[in-house]
Amino acid sequence: MTPPARSNSKSVAALILGIASIVIPFIGFFLGVVGIIVSAISLKEIRVRGEQGSGMAVAGLICSIVGTVLYFVILALILIFAFAATDNNYDYNNYSNIIMEA
Repeated sequence: MTPPARSNSKSVAALILGIASIVIPFIGFFLGVVGIIVSAISLKEIRVRGEQGSGMAVAGLICSIVGTVLYFVILALILIFAFAATDNNYDYNNYSNIIMEA
């Protein structure tokens, strides 16, 4: 009787990193990048060794990609709004002169 195939431990780590990349703010982008790398390594090991856990590895890959894209978009929006807020041509020193002329 043959023992059941082992589950790849990196696929579990990939799934945890993928979920954490969506849930944890601020460092979710970096967790997503690491999750993508671990998922790719896990899928390769599963294919070579014939282990179980490909579903967890794929789910971790998808969650990592979603988390990375999500926090990339959030970071891009923050930067766009920050630059838009600082890009003004008002001269606050001459504000009183404008009021007096009106």
